[in-house]
Order: sequence, then C-alpha cells, then structure tokens
Amino acid sequence: MPIDLYHYPGSAPCHAVRLVAAAVGVELNLKLLNPTAGEHLTPEFLKINPQHTIPTIDDNGFYLWESRAICTYLIEKYGKNDSLYPKDSKQRAIVNQRLYFDAGTFYQSFAQYLYPQVLGGEAENPAKLEKCKEAMDYLDKFLEGQNYVAGDHLTVADLSIVVNALCYTIIDIDMNKYKNIQRWMERIAAEAPKYHDIVDEGFKAYKTWIQTALKK
Repeated sequence: MPIDLYHYPGSAPCHAVRLVAAAVGVELNLKLLNPTAGEHLTPEFLKINPQHTIPTIDDNGFYLWESRAICTYLIEKYGKNDSLYPKDSKQRAIVNQRLYFDAGTFYQSFAQYLYPQVLGGEAENPAKLEKCKEAMDYLDKFLEGQNYVAGDHLTVADLSIVVNALCYTIIDIDMNKYKNIQRWMERIAAEAPKYHDIVDEGFKAYKTWIQTALKK
C-alpha cells in the first residue's frame, strides 16, 4: 500500500523524502499541498500535522513530518539493508552529525538569508549571506578527499543535503569556489535513483518563483 506524501513540487525537503523513497523502493502517493494558497492550514491537514508543515507522510495512519525524520524512518522500516543509514554506532553518528548540520546550519542559513527577502520584502542582509558562505565552506571541507558527505558510500545525509546545496546555486555565491561540493553534487545526481525525475522540474519551478519574487 503506497504511503501518502503531502508535498509541494518545489520543496527541497520534499525532494529529499522522495529521493530516499526511491532509493529504498517505497511507493509514494503524492498529495499536492500548496502552502502559498493556504492549503496547509485546512482543518483536515491540521488534524494530521498541527505544525502544518511539508513534507508530511501518512503511513497507514502513522503521521510523521520533518524531512530528516521521515527519511530515516523510511530507511529503517523499509530499507533492505542499512547502507543508507548504517547501524554501526560510529558510522551512524557521522551520518547524524551531517543531518543535524544540514538542519541547524546549512539549510537554516539559507532560509534565514533568502526567505525574509522573498516572503517579507526585506532587503538583502550581507551578514546573513556571509553565514551562507560559511556553511558552504564547512560542507566543502567535509568533502575534501571524500566522494560522499558521511563516509565511503551514499547515505541519507547525501540525499538530504544535496537538494539544499542545489538551492544555494540560486543565491549570490560563487559556486566555482566550492570544487568539492560541485564534484559531489554531480556524483549524487548521477547515483541517486530517479534524481532527475524527482528534482529537475521542481527545482526549475522553485528557482523561477524565487527570481520572480525578488524582482517585485
């Protein structure tokens, strides 16, 4: 029975969940939810997720939100092995550290810089842009001499972070400075199952939305 995924096509966290589902062979029933139209605030959805965030899944009555929690849940319940989320305590600790970095530093820096401009009409904040560059510096350092962000093979950390790294290409950052990140992004795009089917069209729409909003 497919798992319902409440999603929005341009959402990077939704892309991460879909990449993990593809990697573990889980079928998703995509249920479009458009936050810009207030569809996440309906009484029906608030019963499922009081925080009214996407992505949210409904796995036969088990409701879960926060993309990284969903990703690890899908792997632990449906994965055929522990490759994407190793059970070895030290290997898993590194994966977890990267996921926490993604949530608390990498994605957060991007969101705090860009969304006040897009949603609140605020002026660009150079100090917040520097935080984005600092986050990219960290990620590039993690990838020095490494093909993957958390070990010697593809993990959930790669699938979660890569879609957010793609978002960084929208803002005023010189991506050519980050050779390790560029190389890694190309590798994950080539290795992650259904990457282009899941990410390309949604990211294109997201990029257009951001660029249009910033011109207003």
